[in-house]
Amino acid sequence: MSSVFESALESYSRLGIDVEKAIDRLKSVSLGVHCWQADDVGGFEHAGAELGGGGIQVTGNYPGKAGTLDELRGDLEKAFSLIPGEHRLNLHASYADFSKTGFVERDKIGPEHFETWLEWAQKLGIKLDFNATCFSHPKADDGFTLSHRKKEIREFWINHVKQARKIAAYFGEKQGSPCIHNIWIPDGSKDIPVDRYGYRKRLQESLDEIFTLELSKDYVRDAVESKLFGIGSEAFVVGSHEFYMGYSQTRNTLLCMDMGHFHLTESVADKISSFFLYQDELLLHVSRPVRWDSDHVVVMNDDLMQLMQELVRADAVEKTHIGLDFFDGTINRIGAYALGSRSALKGLLAAFLEPTDLLQKYDSEENYFARLALLEECKTLPLGAVWDEYCRRMGTLEDNALIQEVMDYENSVLSQRK
Repeated sequence: MSSVFESALESYSRLGIDVEKAIDRLKSVSLGVHCWQADDVGGFEHAGAELGGGGIQVTGNYPGKAGTLDELRGDLEKAFSLIPGEHRLNLHASYADFSKTGFVERDKIGPEHFETWLEWAQKLGIKLDFNATCFSHPKADDGFTLSHRKKEIREFWINHVKQARKIAAYFGEKQGSPCIHNIWIPDGSKDIPVDRYGYRKRLQESLDEIFTLELSKDYVRDAVESKLFGIGSEAFVVGSHEFYMGYSQTRNTLLCMDMGHFHLTESVADKISSFFLYQDELLLHVSRPVRWDSDHVVVMNDDLMQLMQELVRADAVEKTHIGLDFFDGTINRIGAYALGSRSALKGLLAAFLEPTDLLQKYDSEENYFARLALLEECKTLPLGAVWDEYCRRMGTLEDNALIQEVMDYENSVLSQRK
């Protein structure tokens, strides 16, 4: 035990904070690390696949992007080695492996197209989550999928999501842990629509048809994800927050709240306490919007810290699936994985180390000066020393060694790619 950590223990103990308990709580948290940072959301349905359409945009052309499934998996293995703790991998359907079966369209995909992913995950000792991919496809080029006016287009996407749910259930059964399956669609319009109700009614009916496929919640937990706007859907998004709040409550699905999918003046943290009055389980996508839903790499900013604080204060950490959703092609992608994931975990550790009981005591006594002063004192507590100790115990590099490790991987692996 380092002298710096011992000093940190004394600082926290003066406020009645049990550092060892906080570390143990952090050990139990598994982030849903997303597969799409390493290849800029391109997927591998076709050779040289590139992202296209659906309100998603990745900027940057930093060298070393994963160009094959093997490269992607190698990058993910490196990323996981830099993230302390035991975490999950969140896959999109567009990352199917057709090497043994030959290509099939998205409405025909099945577990056999992801068997190599399951084998890889089991070898690494990680669990898988899943997403239907309702973008970057010719049948999504006009900006609508499950709410499309044309029945044949809706049926294609209905069948795709049903197949994605079957794959998720297969993962859940094989790995002995429910697979979180998330549904996000890009449906919306660039300019002002007239028949908003019609689009939302069709979306509701499509989702209802999707969920006629009954699957055990022991194997798959379905979530629906809202958005305020996207590229090409600035005026109207069919799957709004209000739509999916109502849908999740009446259809018993999870709600997914993405930190980048709301107005910049809205606080996802503020929604947590209201949400858990009515529902028992939540999926979060932790991201960082800069002026819009730009999916910047997560850092320890106020939004992140407040989100993690609210999860702890509402006693909701164990009821929340924390997934990551950022993608930046302007920087080293493995570094982005490590930095974003570690920032999310540090934010959660800071929340675990908050003197919540004492703060709530001041709240109940209406001693608002003491509450504010203590919150300010917490900002300068030695979080870094506890984080470094946590990394050491988990067999992961401390922050001061991260840059060199990422650069070494770039020089030995990423720079060798075409």
